[in-house]
Amino acid sequence: MLNIYNDVQGRRERLGVKERKEREKEKQRELILQAASEIFAQEGLEKLSIRKIADKIEYSPAIIYHYFENKDDIINHLMTRGYGRLMASLSSSAQNGHDVPEIRLRKLMRSYIEAALDMPDEYMAVQLSSSPDILQHTTFLYEGASVQKSALTLLFQCLNEFMGTAGQEDAANENQELTAQVIAASSLGLVIKLIQEKNIGEEQKSRLIDHYLDWAIAGAKTLGTGTERQSDE
Repeated sequence: MLNIYNDVQGRRERLGVKERKEREKEKQRELILQAASEIFAQEGLEKLSIRKIADKIEYSPAIIYHYFENKDDIINHLMTRGYGRLMASLSSSAQNGHDVPEIRLRKLMRSYIEAALDMPDEYMAVQLSSSPDILQHTTFLYEGASVQKSALTLLFQCLNEFMGTAGQEDAANENQELTAQVIAASSLGLVIKLIQEKNIGEEQKSRLIDHYLDWAIAGAKTLGTGTERQSDE
């Protein structure tokens, strides 16, 4: 009986050690990612290096390689994490099935803008970067992007519900993808200017966002009406 107890106790202790090691490993990875994120936001991707990350947290480069394969691995983790925060906000706004399509569309666009404004340095560094490593995550203007890019997919689906074009022919889907891409691009431009002109005040910022949402939805309606006329002809 004592042997069984000792065996169980030993397994628990080994499990406890393993869990502590995993927590410590995750803590170190987070420290490295946080340092990389700060360098990226302040100095740009071109200045990001394993050596600079190591110097910032007073580690040797060899330790960084113990947790990440290389700089590209760190960049991919940063992009995945930032995109995950953005998608969580968008998904939450799009999940309320009780809202009419126009309200859902408005909430989705507002959620994107507000989520981006909550991480200004990271957002600017990512969206203004022309690095191929970053562009593979941020491009969305190519044909078919509404199927491959999760955020654009949500916007595309909301637009189809709003315009009543879900499940229609390819021409209608192509039109809604273009509309989603233009809205996404104009939202990006608005966010960047709001970040750059941060001293305009909260009231003016709110007015600009509200006016932009009204403009975008009115434009979507106009484009949708044009598509309906073309289909009738």
